[in-house]
Amino acid sequence: MPGNGENDRISVVVMTHERCAELLRTLEHMTRIPDAPPIIVVDNGSHDGTAARVRAEFPGVRLLRHDHNLGAAARNWAVEHVTTPYVAFCDDDTTWQPGSLDRAADVLDEHPSVGAVMGRCLVEPGLREDPLVPELRASPVPAPHWLPGPALMSVMAALTAFRVDAFRAAGGFSARLWLGGEEELLALDLVASGWWLCWREDVVVHHRPSTARNARLRRQLGIRNTLLTAWLRRPVRDALRRSAAVLASAPKDRCTAGAVLRTCRLAPWVVREREVVPDEVERRLRLLEEPQRNSPARRYVG
Repeated sequence: MPGNGENDRISVVVMTHERCAELLRTLEHMTRIPDAPPIIVVDNGSHDGTAARVRAEFPGVRLLRHDHNLGAAARNWAVEHVTTPYVAFCDDDTTWQPGSLDRAADVLDEHPSVGAVMGRCLVEPGLREDPLVPELRASPVPAPHWLPGPALMSVMAALTAFRVDAFRAAGGFSARLWLGGEEELLALDLVASGWWLCWREDVVVHHRPSTARNARLRRQLGIRNTLLTAWLRRPVRDALRRSAAVLASAPKDRCTAGAVLRTCRLAPWVVREREVVPDEVERRLRLLEEPQRNSPARRYVG
């Protein structure tokens, strides 16, 4: 039965909303790779027939359906149902390539201090490297000699396999952040707890960027969530510097102004939840500031 999954090490969680055709294409691929992972689909309140199509065409896939869009927190719900020690996230427009799930699981098996492994993203149809890949490959974050790849301070969820126990202990993705750069807060909490995050060249994920998205809303949420994460976890001086850099790189328009307003409205929550990372973690973050300023992959456009 396609999607039933024989892999007892790593599961796949696919989050979707109103993109039935893209999800079906992704499931067609993911249910046939030799890694054979158990697959959980979280339908985030779709009204386009997604649930019925998944049930009919992929009976071996476990379907969780919510009546509204939970954003990234839907992944947390899915992970509650995961029984393998590792989980890889997948969006409805990304596909893990054959063998990559097993290679990520091998890294997690062999290195118990690694909390998450992020793969190399190739963009379809031409399979060019995503602009972020060179940054990951050349990460300036100091790493222990045994780490099996460049050390990271954040990840992209749809390209990453997590240790389930670490993910759960860190609380998963924040419901407040919803979507758009929601990974950075979780990643910082993992690193602050002593986990290492790494990138692997041989773990490959293809991305066919969906056209069914609100680019301006995603940009606004991305700016907001970057600012919120800085103020939730970084010392005041560093949060100010990071905020200034983000806003300097963003278009001076109503979308950016809306992001700032949304951030300010959550100030009371930030004050309640603020927990500054350890000094060593902050030192690593500072090493990323120059690459972030010069990055072609970190432009708030759309």
